[in-house]
Amino acid sequence: MTTGRAPTGTGPWPYAVWALTRGWLLACVFKVVTVAGPDVTVDVSVIYRGWYEVLLTGTYPLEDVTWQYPPGAALAILSPAMLPSWEYATAFFVLVLVCDALVLGLLLYAGRRPGMRAAGAWAWVVGVPLLGPTVYARYDLMVTAVAVAALLAGVRRPRALGALAAFGALLKGWPVLVLAGVRKGRPTRAAWSSAALAGAGLAAAFALWMPGAFAFLAFQRDRGTEVESLGALVFHIARQFGWAGRVELRYGSMEFVGPHVELVSTLALGLAVPALGWLLLWRLRARLFAVRTPAEAAFTAVLLFTVTSRVISPQYVVWLVGLAAVCLAFRGTAMALPAVLVLVAAGVTFLEFPIGFASVVASDAWGVTLLVVRNGLLVAASLIAARRLWRSTVPGRPAGPRAEASPGAAEGQPSRVAR
Repeated sequence: MTTGRAPTGTGPWPYAVWALTRGWLLACVFKVVTVAGPDVTVDVSVIYRGWYEVLLTGTYPLEDVTWQYPPGAALAILSPAMLPSWEYATAFFVLVLVCDALVLGLLLYAGRRPGMRAAGAWAWVVGVPLLGPTVYARYDLMVTAVAVAALLAGVRRPRALGALAAFGALLKGWPVLVLAGVRKGRPTRAAWSSAALAGAGLAAAFALWMPGAFAFLAFQRDRGTEVESLGALVFHIARQFGWAGRVELRYGSMEFVGPHVELVSTLALGLAVPALGWLLLWRLRARLFAVRTPAEAAFTAVLLFTVTSRVISPQYVVWLVGLAAVCLAFRGTAMALPAVLVLVAAGVTFLEFPIGFASVVASDAWGVTLLVVRNGLLVAASLIAARRLWRSTVPGRPAGPRAEASPGAAEGQPSRVAR
C-alpha cells in the first residue's frame, strides 16, 4: 500500500556528513586547522567588527568605501549582538553555522514532498565545504538561506516568496532574481505585489532607522575590475606581454589599475544588459511553467549576472550552490549538469582563494589556470542553464504534446494542458 508520500532515502547520513564537514569549517575559522593563503577571517574580525561599532552609534558607515551593501546588511553585521557574552567573530561564525543548518533542514524537509528528492540536501552538504572556510567568514550564506527559503516557500505560497525575496534583496541585492520564474498570472501578481510592498516598507524603515542607508550605491558605482572576475582574465594575460598595469587593494578587494581597465569594467557592465534582455525575453516567451521553474529561472539568472559582474568573489559561489541545491531538490530538473558544474567550480574556487590567491594576484601560470578553469565552468554552467531553461519553458518544435503544470502541481498532482 502506498502512502502518497515520497520516501526520504536519506537516513542519518546527510546529518553525519554535514556535522563532519562543518566541524572542519569551524576548525578552520577558529584557526585550529591552518589553510594556506591569506587569513579569510579578517573580514569578520576587523572589517565587520568595525562596521558593527559604527552601526551601534546609529549611522551606516558613510566614510568607509568598502561598505557596498544594501541597508539590510546592517542586520547581518549586527546579528552577533544576539550573543552578547561572546566575542564578535565567534558569535558571527556560530550564527552562520545556524543558517547553514537551517538550509539543510529546509532542503531535507522539502525532499520528503511528492515530486521532490534528497539530492538537493546532498548538494548543499557537499557544496558548501568545497568553498573552504571563506564561506563561514562572510555573511553571504545568511543571504543564501533567505533565497532558499523563498524558493521552497514559493512552491505553495507565492506571497511568502515575494516577501522573502524583498528581504533578501535588501540584504544583498541578488535575491530579487528569485522572482523571475514565478508562474504567470495570479502567482506572479501575488509574489510581485508582496515583494513590492515588503521592499518598500523595509526600505523606508531602514532609511528612517539610520542615516546613510543608500550610500552604498555610490561606492558600488566606482568599483573596478576585481582580479577574480571574468574580465580580469584580459589583464592577467596582458601582463604576460608587458601590460603596464598593477593590482591594488581598492573598495575592499584586489583590483586591476592601469591602461584600459576602465574600458573593460564598462564592457563588463555592458554585458549585464544583454543578460537582462535575454531574461526579459525569456519571461515574455515562456509558457510552460512547472513547479520547479522558479528555482531553475533563479539559478539561471544569478549565474548570468555573476559571470557578467566586475567582481566574482569566492563567496558569490555560495549563492549558486544554494540555488543549485534547490534545483536538484526537484525530480526531473533540467539543471542537473549546470548544478554539477557549479559544485566543481566551488572546489576550484577554494584552490584559487585562499590557497592560490598569491598566484592569482601575481598573474602567474597556476593562478591564471585556476581562474580560467573556475570562470570557464561558470560560463559553461550559465550557457547550458539558459539553453535548458528556454527549451523547457518556451514552446518551439516539441516532439509531442507539451504540458504546463497547474497550481495543483505544487501538491504533486499536476494537471496537464496539451500544447
